[in-house]
Amino acid sequence: MRYFSITALAIIAVGIALSAAAETAPPPPKLEPQITIVRRENETVEEYRVNGRLTMVKVTPRHGRPYYLVAGGADGTFIRRDSLDTGLRVPLWVLFSF
Repeated sequence: MRYFSITALAIIAVGIALSAAAETAPPPPKLEPQITIVRRENETVEEYRVNGRLTMVKVTPRHGRPYYLVAGGADGTFIRRDSLDTGLRVPLWVLFSF
């Protein structure tokens, strides 16, 4: 009987601690990008911002292929890419079939 009451108290204490920890967690940040489109005479520029920070720029010239400027790191540099394709190709081999 004594072990039952100690176990019951431990379970109640853990439950109270878990409920208190769950209530204090902040909500996750909103990660929806804000897109600003600027049309110029020779090109269209689309700026993608997440939480006010510029993360990517898509430049579409009037004649030619579009290119992207993607944020490279915390220092504010941008890396030019001709496409958003990473080049990663996952093998899709069939190992077993039933």
